[in-house]
Amino acid sequence: MESNNLITKEEDYIKLDYTLEDSAERVALVEKILATTPPEKLTNQYVSKLGDYILKIEKKDKSREIVTKNRKVTLSEREISLEGFSAKLNTAGDDNNLQEEDLIYNLAINDKNVFLTSRYKKITQEDIDAIPELKPVNDAIIALKEKFQTAKGKARYSIKQNIKELYKDLYVIRSSRQKVINCINVTKSASRLDLYENVTIKPDGELKVDANISLLDPHHVSMVLCNYSKLKEDSYGKFESDIYYFMLDLENVVIHALEDYPMYYDLLVYKIDGLKNEDIQKEIAASFGVRFSVEYISSLWRNKIPKLIAEQAQKEWLEWYYTEKEVGYWKRCSRCGQIKLGHNKFFSKNKTSKDGWYSICKDCRNKKVGTVKEL
Repeated sequence: MESNNLITKEEDYIKLDYTLEDSAERVALVEKILATTPPEKLTNQYVSKLGDYILKIEKKDKSREIVTKNRKVTLSEREISLEGFSAKLNTAGDDNNLQEEDLIYNLAINDKNVFLTSRYKKITQEDIDAIPELKPVNDAIIALKEKFQTAKGKARYSIKQNIKELYKDLYVIRSSRQKVINCINVTKSASRLDLYENVTIKPDGELKVDANISLLDPHHVSMVLCNYSKLKEDSYGKFESDIYYFMLDLENVVIHALEDYPMYYDLLVYKIDGLKNEDIQKEIAASFGVRFSVEYISSLWRNKIPKLIAEQAQKEWLEWYYTEKEVGYWKRCSRCGQIKLGHNKFFSKNKTSKDGWYSICKDCRNKKVGTVKEL
C-alpha cells in the first residue's frame, strides 16, 4: 500500500497512510502509533502532526456543490422578510429576462419559519378572451416588448419599467373580475406583522436603516404603495397591530411630502384606485394641462414619489431625534424665517460660514435659483 512519510528524519520509521479516507480508520492508525511510540518521542510537534493527519481528509469529489440545484430552487422561492422581498422586486426583470408575469407582489409574515408562495396563475389567453379590458393592456405589452429589443440607454430602461407596470395592471384588472388566492394560508395577515426599526446616523449625517419595513427607505415605500389597498384592508380597525399605525404614519407623511406636488398626489390616488397609466395620462392632461408619457408616469410612481415620501419621513425622523433624544443644532433661515435643523437635509454646507451651513435653507435656495416644482 502506498504511503507517505510525515514525520522528521528522527522519526522516519513512522509511516502514515494517506490513502485512508475514513476518519475512523485514521484514528485507529494514530492510536496504534501512539501505543507503540516511546513517551519521550510524543512531543507537541509530533502530536500536532498526528492530529493534522486525522483532520485533513481529502474530499472524494472536490467539484461537488454544497448547494444543490434543488436547494437553489428552494432558496430562490423563499422570502423571509419584507426587506429581502423588496430587494428582489428592485432587481427583477433584467434586460435578458422580461418574464414579469411571474412577478406577483406579496407580503411576508412575521413567522420566519413560514414562507409565502404566490398562487396567482399567469394571465392566459382564456383570461384575455373572457375579460375584454385585458386585451388593450396585453397588446401594449407586446408592442413595448418589440421596441425593447432595439431600444438603448434610458429608453430601454423606461420601456422595461413600463412593461413591468403593465403586467401589474393585468393582474389588478383580473383580480377585480375574479376571486384570487393571495397566499398559501388565508389566515396569514399583514396585521400580525411585528415591525422593527433600528436607525443610526452615519458620520456624513445620512441615516442607516435596519428594518423589515420602513418609511425611511424609498424601496420599502414603493412596495407598500403597490400593496396599499391590501395593507389598509388587513390593518383596518386593528388598533393593537403595528401595521395599523404604520399606515397612519404613511398617510401623514404623504400629505406633507406631496403638499407642493398636487399632480403627484392625484397620480398616487389614481394608481391605488387601480387606474391604468393610459387613463391616468388623460386625467392629468385634463386636470393640469400637461401630457406625460406612460413611461414617465410609471417612473414617477415607482421612483420619484417614493423618494419624496422617504425624504420627508427622514426629515421628520431627524427633527424628532434631535428634539427628543439629543440636542441638535437649529438655525433660522434668513429668507423664510423658519427655524430648521442644521443638517444637510435642510441646509446646504458652506465651508466659509461660521457654522458650516448656508444662511438660507434648501427650500428657499431652490426657489431663489428658479427651481420650479411640478404642479
